[in-house]
Amino acid sequence: MTTGDLRSLFQAKLKEKTDHEFHPLDLDRVKDDRYLKRVLQHTENDLKQASDMLWDIFTWRKAVGANDINENNIRMDYVNEGIFFPHGRDIDGCLLLIIKSKKHNKGVKEFDEIKKIIIYWFDRIEREENGNKVTLFFDLDGCGLNNMDMDLTNYLISLFKSFYPNFLNYIIIYQMPWVMSAAFKIIKSLLPAKGVEKMKFVNRDTLKTFVPPEHALECWGGSDSYEFEFVTENRSPEHTPKKVTFAEQGDNHSLGEMLRLNPNNLIIFKTENEEVTGQFSITNMDESPVSFKIRTTSPEKFRVRPSSGILSQGSTQTIVIVVQPGFQLRNVMKDMFLVMSVQIPKTDLTPKEISEIWQNSTGSKIDEYRLKCQFPVKDLPKNGSMGDTKHQDKPDSIANALNNLQMNYEILHRQVDRLKVYQFLTMFLTAVSVILTYLIYQSTNDNERYCERI
Repeated sequence: MTTGDLRSLFQAKLKEKTDHEFHPLDLDRVKDDRYLKRVLQHTENDLKQASDMLWDIFTWRKAVGANDINENNIRMDYVNEGIFFPHGRDIDGCLLLIIKSKKHNKGVKEFDEIKKIIIYWFDRIEREENGNKVTLFFDLDGCGLNNMDMDLTNYLISLFKSFYPNFLNYIIIYQMPWVMSAAFKIIKSLLPAKGVEKMKFVNRDTLKTFVPPEHALECWGGSDSYEFEFVTENRSPEHTPKKVTFAEQGDNHSLGEMLRLNPNNLIIFKTENEEVTGQFSITNMDESPVSFKIRTTSPEKFRVRPSSGILSQGSTQTIVIVVQPGFQLRNVMKDMFLVMSVQIPKTDLTPKEISEIWQNSTGSKIDEYRLKCQFPVKDLPKNGSMGDTKHQDKPDSIANALNNLQMNYEILHRQVDRLKVYQFLTMFLTAVSVILTYLIYQSTNDNERYCERI
């Protein structure tokens, strides 16, 4: 299926249903091949489903007035609290949308205003990142039950599922308290199989697996000293990044002129000596030396050698990948590898100098290439797969579970408040009893002294 097929099908539906008027900016999305490609990828190239999704997206955006939401009509006092803000990047170069859950208490703020702020950030990130993916980062450090808001979490998931196609890279849950375990089990049940794979539970020690230390805030143990401060959006064309990301390239696409990959889009794995291995080679086609990095969607599953290096002009490097023991192949069928390259002035740079070049490079200076994986069919499990659709979500049972969880939380919260009152009364009565006992004791002693004098 092509973007042209999707465009034609949607336009035919638009002519047929003349009673619908969508926002001109949304209709412009139909002219954008990259946006239509996102919709097709989200719906796994189901043309009818993709057309219906486009219709639902535009209908929803019209209903909520998404194109009219801006800095002048959202609650900037909410925004400036820094509960939601974009900053830093994950290992795939995708922007982090950070949620400081400790700063949010359910029911304190107007939920409709929070929704508008979320739509504002989603739309702004889409514009500034040129449609590239975003990683949702839940910072749960120091959170308690009063910070748990299932309505907000469910709303965020619904946006990714229905209205922002192929927009989610990871859902990173940082330092999850044990009291929230039940809530996140329910959140998992809301997600499709692909969404569950994107959930990554990390702590201070394992965060570097998905967020490089230079992009991790100091409060997470990283080296980034950033403190949130709202910056007005600059929507001029020259400030729109042109970076191509891990997920947006086509199957046979080699973005830049720096490298030649062999094979150029598919790593074929083989079983050798009880190990599943694959390899590919990269050749520097540029006139200057280049530094390269290898990234994967699931670094815990693979051993990559080398994962970075330097290539002089015309030189070639073979990259060997080994599947780590203990991982079933069905769990890596959808994993991919990203090769990133950047020009460097000479080959004898120090690690610090190379790191500075990468940090100071913009998207236009970095070439990126994506490779998929193909595993030996005989080694794949016969039962189940990544695409198994036998298991269907049960919306009613999920909704009931969410309601029950929220109701139990509210009951527990009231019981804790009542217990605090009882504790205060107990302490007060105990203090009164001590004082009365002391006064009676003193009175008795005074009477005894008086009798002795007589």
